[in-house]
Amino acid sequence: MKEFLNVRIHPTADISGDAHIGQGTIIWHNVQVRENATIGRDCILGKGVYVDFDVVVGDNCKLQNGVSVYHPAVLEDGVFLGPGVILTNDYYPRAVNPDLSLKSADDWAASSSHVGTGASVGAGSTVLPGVNIGSWAMIGAGTVVTHDVPMYGLMYGNPGRLIGYVCPCGHKLVRETTRLHRCPTCQRELLIED
Repeated sequence: MKEFLNVRIHPTADISGDAHIGQGTIIWHNVQVRENATIGRDCILGKGVYVDFDVVVGDNCKLQNGVSVYHPAVLEDGVFLGPGVILTNDYYPRAVNPDLSLKSADDWAASSSHVGTGASVGAGSTVLPGVNIGSWAMIGAGTVVTHDVPMYGLMYGNPGRLIGYVCPCGHKLVRETTRLHRCPTCQRELLIED
């Protein structure tokens, strides 16, 4: 593993010279970071991660092995993407046009996904194009996220369903009143609009 400006990059990683990598970030085996991607400070990109062009990854993010993040996705600070998570960008995926000519960059429009501060997406989940995941939300493993997830939202299933809310510490919140939720673990209280 090479060290360069307080960034550790494994020799098998393919990092574009036009990418921006924050100090303290660790990039493991066979990672690809494309042109104009921005990776924040103190991130960890596990083996086989793919970060497409123009993607923005905030500080203190952890992308586990085999994650794929397609442009123009934005991950805020402290985001966790479990092994094999995919953030997609194409509502109408086709290799070719109706005349069987190979599609080019001009033949489709990418839709961005946005993942808020502190949110976690569990292993093997797929986030569809244009979906926004709120800050501190938690997505269970294997979920297909077809619609937006609110702040603190707890979602799982295929398709994903909102089944409650979670605390920033990661535990499921208990509803005290219509809006007031309390964490039984850390005792934090949060006001949440359904």
